[in-house]
Parts: sequence; C-alpha cells; structure tokens
Amino acid sequence: MFKNANIAINAGSLAPYLCTMPLPQFQQLGFPEILCIIAALGFLLVLISYFMNYLPLSTYKGQSTQGNTEPVSIVICAKNEDENLTEFLPKVLTQDYPEFEVIVVNDCSFDNTENVIDEFAKIFPNLKKANIKEDAYYKHGKKFALLVGIKAAKYNRMLLTDADCYPSSDQWLKEMSASFSTEKQIVLGYGAYEKQKGFLNKLIRFDAFMIAVQYLSAGIRNKAYMGVGRNLAYNKDLFFSNKGFASHYHINSGDDDLFVNEASTSTNTNVCVSHNSITYSKPKKTFRDWRLQKSRHLTTAPLYKGSSKSRLTFTWFSQYFFYLSLIGLCLSINTILLAPIVLFLKMVAQLIILNKSARKLNEPDLLFGSVIYEVVLLLIYPIFHLNKLFYKPNKWTN
Repeated sequence: MFKNANIAINAGSLAPYLCTMPLPQFQQLGFPEILCIIAALGFLLVLISYFMNYLPLSTYKGQSTQGNTEPVSIVICAKNEDENLTEFLPKVLTQDYPEFEVIVVNDCSFDNTENVIDEFAKIFPNLKKANIKEDAYYKHGKKFALLVGIKAAKYNRMLLTDADCYPSSDQWLKEMSASFSTEKQIVLGYGAYEKQKGFLNKLIRFDAFMIAVQYLSAGIRNKAYMGVGRNLAYNKDLFFSNKGFASHYHINSGDDDLFVNEASTSTNTNVCVSHNSITYSKPKKTFRDWRLQKSRHLTTAPLYKGSSKSRLTFTWFSQYFFYLSLIGLCLSINTILLAPIVLFLKMVAQLIILNKSARKLNEPDLLFGSVIYEVVLLLIYPIFHLNKLFYKPNKWTN
C-alpha cells in the first residue's frame, strides 16, 4: 500500500517536468505556439508552390515524335565565336532530319568567325551565312542580329540556339520539331549547362534546372511565361504577327523570355522533354561572370505579364517565408527541436517531387545537396537583383 502511494507521489512530482519539455503544449496561444503556426504555414506554402510549379513536369508523359518532319530553319547568332563554332556547329549541321537549313548570323565579329562559317559551308550546303558589318553610328544588341537571321530563314518553322551551345544528340531537331502541330506554334526546350567540377558549377546547373522545371511546368499547365534562347522554337509567321521584339527592343535581354511571355497563349505552346532534346552550354567559370549574366537576365522580369510576375513572386516568397519560419522556431527552447523535423519533411517532399523531373532533364546528380544549393541561391539572389540596378550593358552576350 505504501509502495503504491510512493509511486503515485513520485509520478505526480514528475508532472511539472513533463509539462516543461521542449515542445509547445497548445494549451494557450503563446509565443511557441505562434512560431509553430507560422512554420506550418511556411511548409504549406512551399507544398502549394511545389504542386503548382514543379509537379506538372514530374508527371508529364511527353508526346509522340513520329511523322512531323516539316522543313526547319535553325538560327544561330555569333559574335566572336570562332572557337565555339568550330567545336559545336558540326553537331548542329549533322542532325538526323530530312530537310533543314542552318543560318549563322555573323554579328560584327573581329575574330575568325566568318572564315569558320565559310569553311563549314564548303562541306555543308545547308549552311547559310548572314553578315552584319560594324556601324560607327548605330549600335545594336542581339535582338537585331536575331531579327536578321529570322528574316533570312527560308522555312516557317524555326529553331533557335546559341553559338556556345550544342545538342545532346543528332535527334535534337527531330524531337523539337515533332512537338509542333497546327495549333502548337511555340516549343519550349531545356537548355542545360555542362557538368564540370566545383561547387559553382553545381550551383549554376541547379539554378538553370529549377528555372527550367518551373517554366516547363507552366507550359504543361498551358500557362507558359518564358523560354530560353539556348533551346527554343517558334513559327516565323507567329513572330511577325506579334511584331517581334518591338515592345522590348530597347532592352538588352529578352529575345527569348519576353517574346514567349507576349506571344504564348493557353493553346499555342508545347514543351519538349527528353534526353535527346536537350542542349548544353559551357557555364561561367567565375562567380563575377555568372553574377553579370544573371543580372542581365533579371532586367527582363519587370516586363512580364502581371500573372507571370505573381506566380514567380509567390514561388520566391514561399521559399523565403519557409526558411525564416525555421529561424523563428529556433528562437524558443520549446520549438527548437521542431526546426530540423520540419526541414526534413520539406527535404523529403522536394526530393519526391523533383526526382522524376531531374531524371527527365538528365540532372539526377543535382538532387543530392539540392537543399544546400537552394539556400545558397536564396542568399545570393538579392545580390543579383541589387546588381541589376547598376547593370550597364555595352554589348550583347549569350
């Protein structure tokens, strides 16, 4: 009897300690409970963003690549690109496709670019050159060079890429072209960066991958808002019916994303996703060069449609809100143990949703460490946005 009483007394004496364990009790709405609610909201916002902006590509089944082989004009702008053209142009010229032409616009190059084009033209009769001579009284950007190439195109169906890019296979043209139809006049492809050593390379590739997952998912949802000029196709008549680059000609960038943002509708855009349809580019070697490239690209965002800006804003807001809510959990002894648990749940959701997309875009190695890359990008993107305020373009680059 006394033993049982002692046990009861001892258990009762432990009650105050059990109540002060580092977990909120939700018996009242105090500081720890508020932190938990904010963290739960952050996690929910991230999940909504994942389902809206990432899941469509993960579940995308693709389309048939049979029987759609209309003639195609491939347009490439080149400014002092003799080395890249020597290395990559043959991979474009040897595509397995019945009828196509390759137009290389030599834009005021002062290296050996013109001679490289001429030498390849002796071997490949479907290679055409368009020259732009330097004019001391008129300075132009890439959009002018691209306009020259588009006007020179013989065929209505056009495929655009850059001089420092190369297709992943000789089926690139066939697969991108097969995504056209009577209704589909714009085709969005994936322009990846070469896999190289170093953390910066992983960061650049992960950034390009995440951007692609979002704009390809938007295209699948019939809400396309951008594409990349490294791997983009559209009809010539669509380009001119939308007045080309007229509304944003004064901006150095935007020949790809701003055009798609204006010309794309809920019915005229398709996506092409396969290992054979990817193009690869050489990434920047230094953070400074990448920062300048990103700052230039970000100058186009203010000109997006309101719906596009809202979608992108929500994606970034959900990420920042989530990680700030994790920091909030660390402010109380009662919630600090929840921070790694919530982070782990977010990592699991991210890996599950991005897994298939990474495999479709041939980037499976980016999954490991994706949360680290994501946090680093969240820290440095404000630097890119600040830098764009002082960005003064003096020439066009890829």
